[in-house]
Amino acid sequence: MTNLVLRINKSAVDSSYVAAPTNFETVETGDVFIFSAGSTVVANGQPIPDQTELNKAATLLDPDNATVVAHYFLADLSANLLKEILLAGDDDNQYVFCASFDGATASEPQLEAWDDDNFTTYVLGCLGAGTPNNSWYKAVCTTTSTPGESWMGIPLAGSGVSNSVLLNDGNGALSAAGDLYFNLHVKIPAAYTTPGQYVPVILITYTTN
Repeated sequence: MTNLVLRINKSAVDSSYVAAPTNFETVETGDVFIFSAGSTVVANGQPIPDQTELNKAATLLDPDNATVVAHYFLADLSANLLKEILLAGDDDNQYVFCASFDGATASEPQLEAWDDDNFTTYVLGCLGAGTPNNSWYKAVCTTTSTPGESWMGIPLAGSGVSNSVLLNDGNGALSAAGDLYFNLHVKIPAAYTTPGQYVPVILITYTTN
């Protein structure tokens, strides 16, 4: 059985896990991602914020233009700390999220987003409210190259071919252990009237022998 370890680059240096392993933090069970406008308390190295603090640091929406969320954090539960994923977002960064596999896979690993851990629906407002192409969550495979300046990405919603990301750049299953990379940003449409608080599940699926 092939195992997966997800890591985030917590540095401002766009280097691979192999080249700079100390720049990466392992995502452990119980850790969550927080996407925010940021504040003095919702910031890198600060304790995990409570709901009131998160609300105060919520992204302010633009009535005329889509808004890209500014800050991406890993809430490290065991350390009770926020660790900012400094290279996440729509800039031209490659080595941001690292999916490390300790062996071959039977299918190509794929990044998906769902409403909850039943992995059956994608009707949350942030996932397009039933229209997957309107999902706020945009991702791009960066395993073989950078994504380019101000990349658009694929809107994540379910497992459909147009709304999930193949992490081996479409080259199929892994034949041996290796690292796959992606970047992610959250882009909220202009004049969105009911942002609410959404907690979708973002996952990597693959099969193994």
